[in-house]
Amino acid sequence: RKACNLWHDLLMENTNAFTHAAELIEQSDGIIIAAGAGIGVDSGLPDFRGDQGFWQAYPVLARAQIRFQEIASPRSFQSHPRLAWGFYGHRLALYRKTVPHAGFGLLRKWASFAPLGYTVFTSNVDGQFQKAGFAPDAVHECHGSLHHFQCTANCGYGLWPADDFLPEIDEQQCLLASDLPCCPQCGALARPNVLMFGDWDWTETRQHAQQKLQQAWLAKVSRPVVIELGAGEVIPSVRHFSQQIVSNYGGRLIRINPRDYSVPTPFDVSLPIGALAGLMGIEQAFTAN
Repeated sequence: RKACNLWHDLLMENTNAFTHAAELIEQSDGIIIAAGAGIGVDSGLPDFRGDQGFWQAYPVLARAQIRFQEIASPRSFQSHPRLAWGFYGHRLALYRKTVPHAGFGLLRKWASFAPLGYTVFTSNVDGQFQKAGFAPDAVHECHGSLHHFQCTANCGYGLWPADDFLPEIDEQQCLLASDLPCCPQCGALARPNVLMFGDWDWTETRQHAQQKLQQAWLAKVSRPVVIELGAGEVIPSVRHFSQQIVSNYGGRLIRINPRDYSVPTPFDVSLPIGALAGLMGIEQAFTAN
């Protein structure tokens, strides 16, 4: 009953905003979905907000006072490869078993009604959009994907899928217990094809191809609406993208975020709640009309 009352209060507080958001989606010719880490919270994925949020998810690293910026770094693969792969291997296994929440289905449904369809811009490396049925050629993963690997020796082999890597993790130590993944060409240590902190060796070929497809799609739209979910200000890649759509393409923005929810113009929509609750509220506004 408490949860029902909370949901009722959210609806009452944001009724006008939900209605406005539904109207913007109906009037658009193309849907742009822009997603940060917050979209995955309702699927059970951790949101590394500050050291404490990260350490709560990885208490072993908390005891060693290893910060997210230190483990999510190419240097960690050089100095402590089993620890680096303990962290990234655990994340890969988590992403593989995570089921995208119902909000992904609502986004797909609304996008199917838009004359020009949709595109996705995400800083997440978890592959949840593809897992939820979004077309791979419509997704731009600006920080790469943990489901693809590259060689740490830069031997020129390129990227390869992580499908054959089945990590066994010693969670008490956050260490990879199984064999380290290696480059199929030269045998050097593999690393995820994700943009890390202080990363000069990230192979951008896949991301550049996705970006090119997205830019071609954006060139066709005249009334785009951005549905932005769970994108904070600490790593502002997604927010910058959303605001470029507003300023460069004349788009409108629906920003769903329980904390960083301010919007650039009074014509945009601010929903200070979580991703799934925000999407369900918009869906209810659709059905009420």
